[in-house]
Amino acid sequence: MNIKIIAVGKLKEKYLKEGIAEYLKRLKPYAKVEIIEVPEEKEPANASPADEIMIKNREGERILEKVKPGSYLIALAIEGKQLSSEELADKLDNLALEGKSDIAMVIGGSLGLSDKVLGRADFKLSFSKMTFPHQLMRLILMEQIYRAFKIIKGEPYHK
Repeated sequence: MNIKIIAVGKLKEKYLKEGIAEYLKRLKPYAKVEIIEVPEEKEPANASPADEIMIKNREGERILEKVKPGSYLIALAIEGKQLSSEELADKLDNLALEGKSDIAMVIGGSLGLSDKVLGRADFKLSFSKMTFPHQLMRLILMEQIYRAFKIIKGEPYHK
């Protein structure tokens, strides 16, 4: 399986970079995982709702440029469906069985994802009703992908 994680913004924090590098290493036996960063738009201090839409649209265009036609797109969105770790494992396993081995998972910027990205999404995934920093979300997503593959393979992983 090929998984592209397309994320808005550069990762700056060393501890997040180290954590993600560790999960990329752990995932090598299970899938080819690639992280693609797209530039974040500068947000004015007192951005109007119209400014915020424009920012999300620009980031959305950059995201969609990185999604290959035919890729199964999973958008991380607070309004998406919440899954348990086992349900995420089932979702990935079923996609593979259906021949959908090219997966793009998208993490928006601080304002979220544009309507165009959400409209293109084949599935909207929510990790929680809570809001997480989009930088930290990368690490959380990597851990859950790793956990999903351990579950799929029937290998032990801490609960």
